This record gives sequence, C-alpha cells and structure tokens, in this order.
Amino acid sequence: MVVHYSNLLRFLCIFFVLTLNLNLDHIFVFGEDDSVVLDACNEELSTFLPVPFGNSTNLGCHRIWNTFILRFSQNEKHVVNIILSAEYTNGWVGIGFSKDGTMVGSSAMVGWISKLGRAVIKQYYLRGYSKSEVIPNKGELPLTDIPPAIVVYGAKIYLAFQLKFDDRLSEQSVILAFGSATPIHSKLSKHDDMTAVRFDFSRGIQAASSLNATSDIPQNIKKMKASHGALALVGWGVILPAGTMVARHCRHWVRKWYYLHTFLQLVGFLIGLAAIVSGKVLYDRAHINFAAHRGIGIFVFVLTILQDSKVRRYWNWYHHWFGRLILVMGVVNIFIGSCGEDGDCSFGRISFPILIIVYLTCTILEIVSCFGAHRSKHSSDHPTIEVNQF
Repeated sequence: MVVHYSNLLRFLCIFFVLTLNLNLDHIFVFGEDDSVVLDACNEELSTFLPVPFGNSTNLGCHRIWNTFILRFSQNEKHVVNIILSAEYTNGWVGIGFSKDGTMVGSSAMVGWISKLGRAVIKQYYLRGYSKSEVIPNKGELPLTDIPPAIVVYGAKIYLAFQLKFDDRLSEQSVILAFGSATPIHSKLSKHDDMTAVRFDFSRGIQAASSLNATSDIPQNIKKMKASHGALALVGWGVILPAGTMVARHCRHWVRKWYYLHTFLQLVGFLIGLAAIVSGKVLYDRAHINFAAHRGIGIFVFVLTILQDSKVRRYWNWYHHWFGRLILVMGVVNIFIGSCGEDGDCSFGRISFPILIIVYLTCTILEIVSCFGAHRSKHSSDHPTIEVNQF
C-alpha cells in the first residue's frame, strides 16, 4: 500500500496559512564619579552653542550612559531643549525616542562630522534594523522652527535640538547609540554599541531598571536570524538534496529507496516550513524586509506545496524538473540570506562550506552515474559471441 504523503503536506500547509525615584529641585547631577560629571555640567555652553542651547540656566544634567551626558530643560509651554554630549573622534552619535524601549519604530537625532569637515545633524525614522530601514529626514519627533545644532568642542561632540509637545514630557524611553564609521550619503553604518534607558524629563530621573539594548534587543534578533538560517540550511540545503540523491542513485534498494526518499522529503519540508515560519516572525518583530530573499523563499515554498497531481504522466515531468528547480532556487536563496540585508556574512562561513560539500557530492554522484550508464550502453552494443568448441 502506497502512502500518499502529499495529502499530509497539504493538510499541514492549511495550519501554516521605573522603580528608583530621586527628587531634586535644581540642577540634577548623577554619575559614578560626581566630580567628573559636575565638571562636565559646569561647562559654559554659550561659548560654542547657539541660542537657545547656550543658556545653561535651569538645565538638568545627567550622565546617562558611558561618556554620554544629557542636558535638558522644559518650560510651561512644553518646549524641551535637549543637548547630548559624548566623547568623539569619528563616526556618528545618536539619541532616539522610543515608545516601548525598542529600536524599531523609534525616531532619532543623529549627528556626525563628514570626511570633508562638515557638521551634519539629521532626524531618522528607525523602521527596522537593516540599513535600508533607517530612513533619513523622516521621523515623529516634534521639532520646532529652531534649527538643530551640532558642534565638536574639544574632545566632545554636542547634539542640540528643540521639541514641542502637547503635554508635559515625563518618563520616556531613550535610545543611545554610536558608530565608528562616518556616514556616506546619510546612510548610517551599524552601531558599535547602543543602550536604552527610561528617563523622567519632568524631574531628571533615570529609572533603575534600564534596558541594555546591546545585550537584549540585538541579541534576540541575532538568535532569531541564526535559527531561521539554521533551519533553512538543514531543511532546504541538506535533507531535501539528500532525499533527491536517494531517489536518483539508490533505486537498487528495491522499494526501500521510495520510503526513504519520501521520509527525507517530508522531514526536509517540515524543517523548511519551520524556516518559513521563523522568517515570518522575524519580519513581523524586527521589520526586516529583505525583498529578494523573502520573494525567492515564498516562490520556492509555493512550488513545494504544489508538487501534487493525479495525472501521472504530467506529475512525473513536473516532480522531476520542478524538484530540481526547487533545490537550485533553495540553495541560491540560502546563499543570498547568508549575507543578510545588512551585509553581515558571518552565517555564510558556516553555510557556504556545507552547501559546497552537499552539492559537490551531488555532482560527483551524477558524474559516476552517467559514466556507469555510458559503460552499460557500450557493453550492450557489443554482445558477447559464444564460441562453440569442437
């Protein structure tokens, strides 16, 4: 009795379809070394920052992360002046406002000094983690008509901008980041480090339970990408080709080859399906839209689930040739996905050697098979002559 696993596959596809508060009345100064922060907060900003940012009266001042010092003021009209300073040599520095402490969906002010010595400060909308999803001159920060300012003074860079809110700005998730590569054509390089904290602008208080975006947010995305890649590599890159090799070169195992082939294809498909699911989750959570990789993945998946027909003649033709197409497109998509939308090819160091070994094995078996078939045909063309001896 032949088990029709295609019905099972079609059935499966249906199911696929903060706590620490400090009250201070005047200038707020915090840090591991109060004297260092106090010296920084006592800087005379008017000597190098334009009005209104040079006015240090009633400015809150807080070392918020590493060398990042946040100065701010807020008046009764809910106008907020923000000045961020940090040690600087090259690259870019940014501060973002987030609704939930995550990078995706936030808006940020980013500043740098170009290679030609020009000071640049822009708002960015952080739609996702890839370079193409970090969009310059977009965002939801309510900037006023006062032009943002950026100045390098001594060993520090200062980003200053003014916001106007409908209500008083209080506790807010703030994202801080920096990158060592100077942006070209306003395209930001991947950050070297970043963090996210909760900060109360009404009193100048940083919540004790800050979010370390470096260890939490990106690591989660990296784990999800690694899982997606591993599933695709095992399912589409190893098991499905192995099942094909069984069907091509192991038919001398009588009917055992058929059951082994069907089993491997079923397992490979399920693992590949898990890769599709993890890719969808990755897209939803991280807003990573790698169009080419995503499009090919959907195309290969559709071809796979359509491998069913009751017309045997057309089914054989379709199964053989489209099966090969699926394997080729699958491995191409793994190669594309291994380098990611951000150009990070670290996963490729694992996937490339495995894929090369698998498909080199397929090639060798095909050559051996063709050579064997050629020898068999040559032997049949020269039948053995039986000599009668008297």
